Amino acid sequence: MEQGITLITGANGEIGQALLRVLDADQVLALDLNSLDPGLAGYYLEFVQGDILDRHLLEELGREFEITRIFHLAAVLSSKAEGDPGLAHRVNVEGTANLLNFALAQGEKQATTVHFIFPSSFAVYGLADLEAKQAQGPVGENEKLAPSSVYGAGKLYCERLGAHFASQSSGLLDFRALRFPGLISAETIPSGGTTDYGPEMLHCAAEGLPYRCFVRPDTVLPFLAMPDAIRALRELARAPKLPERVYNVSGFNPSAEELRQTVVKYFPSAEVRFEPDQHRQEIVDTWPSQVDDSAARRDWGWSPEYDLDRAFADYLVPAVAKRYLSESG
Repeated sequence: MEQGITLITGANGEIGQALLRVLDADQVLALDLNSLDPGLAGYYLEFVQGDILDRHLLEELGREFEITRIFHLAAVLSSKAEGDPGLAHRVNVEGTANLLNFALAQGEKQATTVHFIFPSSFAVYGLADLEAKQAQGPVGENEKLAPSSVYGAGKLYCERLGAHFASQSSGLLDFRALRFPGLISAETIPSGGTTDYGPEMLHCAAEGLPYRCFVRPDTVLPFLAMPDAIRALRELARAPKLPERVYNVSGFNPSAEELRQTVVKYFPSAEVRFEPDQHRQEIVDTWPSQVDDSAARRDWGWSPEYDLDRAFADYLVPAVAKRYLSESG
C-alpha cells in the first residue's frame, strides 16, 4: 500500500495541470474524468481515469492508497454550470460531499489528520446591482455572501459543508478553502469560466485570432496569475493550524478595457471587440471589483508576486508567445 499520498481530483484541469508540475511526483495520485495531457507524463505516481461521483472507485482508491492530503479541484466551471445546473449540482456539490466522506474515512483508517484543500471562488459574493458594486470597497470573507449564480451557490454550500465535516471529525479532517478570483494562465486554455475573457483575450492575441469579449469594457474584477494561485494553494496547505477555514486571495483588479490595452501593448495587431453577453454580464455585475485578502496576509503570510504589469511582462507574454510560436513552427 502506498503511504503519504496526495490526491488531486480534476488533475487535467487548468489548476490541476499547473499543480502537478510542482509537487513531488512520487507521492501524487492524479484523478480526472478525462485522460491526462500527454505532457504531464512523469508528474505523478499513478493516474486514474474516473468520476468523483463513483463511490466504488473512491473506495478502491482508499484500499490501495493511504491518502493524507487532497486537492479537490474537479468541478463544473461557472459558465457551464449556468447552462446545466443539474450537472453542476451533481459534480460540484455531490462530488465534493463524496470526497469529504472519503477524506474522513481515510483519516479514521489511518488515525491521522487528512488535509482537504478546496478551491472556492469569489462567485460566492453577491452585490445587489452595478451601482452597489461600484460603491462597494474590498469584500471580506464574511460579507455579501449572496451568490447570484448556480456555481457560486454551490461553492458557498461546499465551504460550509467542509467546515461542518471538519468540526465533527475529532481532528481527523482539516478543511481549508481558498476563494480564487479570475485566474490567468499561460500554460492552459480556459474552458467554461465567467472570468475567462481575460485569458481568452490574451491567448487569441498570441495566436493571431480576433476576440469578441463577452463583458463591457468597464467591467472590473479581481484576477490572479496562475503561478500565484498555485503558490497560494501550497502555502495554505503547508500552514500550521489556522484560525479560519476560508480565505480570499487576489493579485490585481483591471477593467476589461485595461486588459485589452495591456494585450495590445504586447500584441499590437490584436483585434478585440466588446460584445457583452447579457446573462454573463448580469452575473459579473454582482461580483465585487476587489476582495479583501488581509486575513490570508495576516494568518499565513500571503502576498502575490504578480501585479498586472509583471504578470504580462514576466510570465504571460513570454510563455504564450513561445507556446504559439512552437505550435506554428
